[in-house]
Amino acid sequence: MKILFIGMGYVGTTMGAVFANAGHEVSGLDINQEKIASLTKGELYFYEPGLQEMLVSQIGHERLSFTTDAKEAIENHDILFITVGTPSLEDGNADLTYVKKVAQMIGRYKNMEKTIVVKSTVPIGTTNKVKEWINEESTDPNPVHIAMNPEFLREGNALQDALYPDRIIIGSDDEEALETMHKLYQSWKCPILQTTAMAAETIKYASNAFLATKISFINEMAKLCDTLGVNIKDVSKGMGLDERIGPHFLEAGLGYGGSCFPKDVKELLGTAEAYQRPLGLLKEVEKINKNQCTYFFEKLKKSFDTLEGKRIVLFGLAFKPHTDDTRESVSFPIIDQLLKEKASVAVHDPVVHLSKDWITKGIKQYSDPYDAVEGSDAILICTDWPQYQELDWERVRHLVNEPSIFDGRNMLEANQIKALQFQYTGIGYS
Repeated sequence: MKILFIGMGYVGTTMGAVFANAGHEVSGLDINQEKIASLTKGELYFYEPGLQEMLVSQIGHERLSFTTDAKEAIENHDILFITVGTPSLEDGNADLTYVKKVAQMIGRYKNMEKTIVVKSTVPIGTTNKVKEWINEESTDPNPVHIAMNPEFLREGNALQDALYPDRIIIGSDDEEALETMHKLYQSWKCPILQTTAMAAETIKYASNAFLATKISFINEMAKLCDTLGVNIKDVSKGMGLDERIGPHFLEAGLGYGGSCFPKDVKELLGTAEAYQRPLGLLKEVEKINKNQCTYFFEKLKKSFDTLEGKRIVLFGLAFKPHTDDTRESVSFPIIDQLLKEKASVAVHDPVVHLSKDWITKGIKQYSDPYDAVEGSDAILICTDWPQYQELDWERVRHLVNEPSIFDGRNMLEANQIKALQFQYTGIGYS
């Protein structure tokens, strides 16, 4: 099949490479010339393990190409995936500007019968609007067949999630669209759920909201464990052994971030309010997550008479390991608080580079974690990169000024660290 992905962001680039790898002829369309130039050369402009190699391979096999020519691309492809961004507005609702522009563009250049697949995360009811926007702009009499196909890609694990998904959701009432989508995914070995477009949109939001709820729940339990003197890791393990609960997303820490959970929770709350069905539980989930960073910072402050002049090192800038995405990362609010307290701040991250704006504020970034910790008064772990677990902590002990670790991800073995004469503080274990 000839497939076009419109929007060469994280999802479009990953899925485009994966469909090319499955043997389809795939093109990627974007108005950003720099992105297209980079991808055409086989250079991935964001960090995602394994994707760079697949990108180069599929370009080499001439199954994957990129363009900025919207008219030619839309005219020459049978299946069009919409994978543009839907950023949050100030009121928490999704900005559908890009989705609507793409729909109108499809309508303007449509020259034959086509299947349109919405893969962007969109508010419930949007897929049906996309068809209306296309038809309003089109003069071509041939029909469009539309489906909603939500993505469930985890940053840092996106390629594996795309190749080996745990489920595929296809939402449509259009028989032609459903037939096309089933053919497209016929080689994937996982459950395929066929439902309505609105149900598919709801599944996406509900899935992320539930995972966010698990995270906020275990972080509330961690605060109680701090008070009781109970190890939250024991509680998480004991809960996770119940197959009805499972172990995933029960790791206490600094909460969730990134481009999906915060945004999707806000948008689901907005939808519920619009339909006058407020989601009280989800409001608490969001509130707990926002407060988690403050809770962690207060632990740090209580350990010092003052933070002024103290050299504080942050390990991790990405919102999670194996990605360079810093959206909704807890590291930056913590850095802001440290600067307000007049601390001296140094940072390290394996892949993220600070912008000039942060450097001009006096933040020092190091490429070597051992250089970063030299002379430090406290080390704050904000992203659980495996590199930090593998550090020679005995060597670190001899480099620091004060042997103090605040583990915001509970990633280190506390007893081993304490045996090296560090003061160790986690969340739900101190």
